[in-house]
Amino acid sequence: MANKGPSYGLSREVQGKIDRKYDPELEERLVQWITAQCTSVGSPEAGKLGFQAWLKDGVVLCHLINSLHGSDKPIKKVQHSEMAFKQMEQISQFLAAAERYGVSKTDMFQTVDLWEGKDLASVQRTLMAIASLAVTKEDGMFRGNPDWFFKKAQENRRDFSDDQIKEGKNIIGLQMGSNKGASQSGMTGYGRPRQIMS
Repeated sequence: MANKGPSYGLSREVQGKIDRKYDPELEERLVQWITAQCTSVGSPEAGKLGFQAWLKDGVVLCHLINSLHGSDKPIKKVQHSEMAFKQMEQISQFLAAAERYGVSKTDMFQTVDLWEGKDLASVQRTLMAIASLAVTKEDGMFRGNPDWFFKKAQENRRDFSDDQIKEGKNIIGLQMGSNKGASQSGMTGYGRPRQIMS
């Protein structure tokens, strides 16, 4: 894939739409959070290519997901490697750990999205989802400004007694309308022509 040339026609148009989804302001916020969360990872060069190069080998991502856990780290061995398959393997380990952390599959990026730089906006979306989960959990593992990310909606379970459920069945909701005063008088059978008197 390293020898892939430029795209043309529809492929170029699709890649252009994907590239426009990338948010430089979000990149800055994510970098601030990751460097606050993992103090030993340094920071990238500004811009999309610097962001990709910083995350591409998977080391920063693995340190990030490990920092959100206590002593039980999901990724035991994090190592720098120049070999492509090792880098992709670490990215895959990060994605598996992120899914176990609670990130939905729809918020996940694919390994090639980061490694080949095909869709860095989806990488941002995944990191945003992780940060939002970390803020929501309020387990003391999140470092940084919690105002940078929104909290996820949480379940608000309600338990009703059998009597309350029975009472609810007797109430006609306003959305269902009313049948007061309705009758079928004056209706003709289906399929018969309407009688018009002149």
